[in-house]
Amino acid sequence: MLPVPFSKSNNPLYVRARAWRGRVGLGLVASLSVLAGMTDAIGFLATGDFVSFMSGNTTRLAVAIGEGDLRAIARLGAAVMAFIAGNALGILLARLGGRRSLPLMLIIAGLLSTSALLPFESQVPALLAAVLAMGMLNAAVEQVNGLPVGLTYVTGALSRFGRGLGRWLLGERRTGWRVQLVPWTGMLIGAVLGAMLEARFGVKAMLFSAGLAVVLGLISLKIPRRWQRDYMPR
Repeated sequence: MLPVPFSKSNNPLYVRARAWRGRVGLGLVASLSVLAGMTDAIGFLATGDFVSFMSGNTTRLAVAIGEGDLRAIARLGAAVMAFIAGNALGILLARLGGRRSLPLMLIIAGLLSTSALLPFESQVPALLAAVLAMGMLNAAVEQVNGLPVGLTYVTGALSRFGRGLGRWLLGERRTGWRVQLVPWTGMLIGAVLGAMLEARFGVKAMLFSAGLAVVLGLISLKIPRRWQRDYMPR
């Protein structure tokens, strides 16, 4: 009998570690999605604009352009640009921080606190600070065991889930598509919490988002460094 070639997939320790890395990663994705959903709901109810849902802001921007509403064009255009800038800054900070979550999460918490503490009349600066934070949040986790995930938007997750469901109905047994419901569920739960908090505290409910960002950053210290490097963008 010929010997079985050695590979990582044949190593029980590697298989077990990969499974745990996946579970921890999905737990982190769920928690960060709760943060995103909470922040988006608070921002939307407090200012009337989305904080992380740039598809919605893009549609609203197009409507504003069609109607010639210059104030809305400026506000929504700035929000979209702030989200792009946040994603870029998130990558830079993740690299400079050695691809650790804590420094990134602390800066996100600072931006959310700034959004909460600005005078209520300063809606646009508060909105842009929160949007910038949500753009940066996407650098906290980009993939888990090779599966792409989104934190501040779930259209892609639902699309991947639906396509996976279609393949499953055709008899294909690929794995991974079910986990796309994790960020969607997290965002839904977070948005419900955000709506309840905003109803009581107004835009100052962003302080709860900031606190959650700090807590998640501290929890990330318990995640093995090598796993964090796998989760975050390369």
